[in-house]
Amino acid sequence: MTLDLSIPTTINLVGMPGAGKSTVGVILAKMTGLAFNDTDLAIQLREGATLQQIVDGRGHLALRQIEEQVLLEIDLERAVISTGGSVIYSPAIMQRLQQAGPVIYLYADLSTLEQRVATAPMRGIASDGAQSFADIYHERTPLYERYANITIDATVGSADRVASAIIDALRQY
Repeated sequence: MTLDLSIPTTINLVGMPGAGKSTVGVILAKMTGLAFNDTDLAIQLREGATLQQIVDGRGHLALRQIEEQVLLEIDLERAVISTGGSVIYSPAIMQRLQQAGPVIYLYADLSTLEQRVATAPMRGIASDGAQSFADIYHERTPLYERYANITIDATVGSADRVASAIIDALRQY
């Protein structure tokens, strides 16, 4: 497969849990011929525990610290990077991602996200247990918007359609 030279060789996906970063990321990697790197999976493999087990056993701040270590170490070259939702709390991670390639914010409205995460509870969301999902959404949204080079509506249809919208936006980037 010949890579499309109009597409960056590193594409970073950020957004809330339920936005579709992993699902869209796999499709985007197949469409672009890039590798796929899911940082949540990298964390779980490194720690030998699920994200929820890390949050339950060591707390959300420990998960954020592990996430930062993993994202500062992993290879970002020639890959679609699907990040955990809390990466935007780390300026060091965000600087590294922005230097590697465009940061794509997969936006979805709160009600859509709540419906999506309700089907997969215990996701290991790195937040203070006292915060509601809506609180996390309202806290993180301005950060995603600040760091994003491109914002894509993750509710425009199927994951294939979202991946295609990303490719179209990247060609214009």
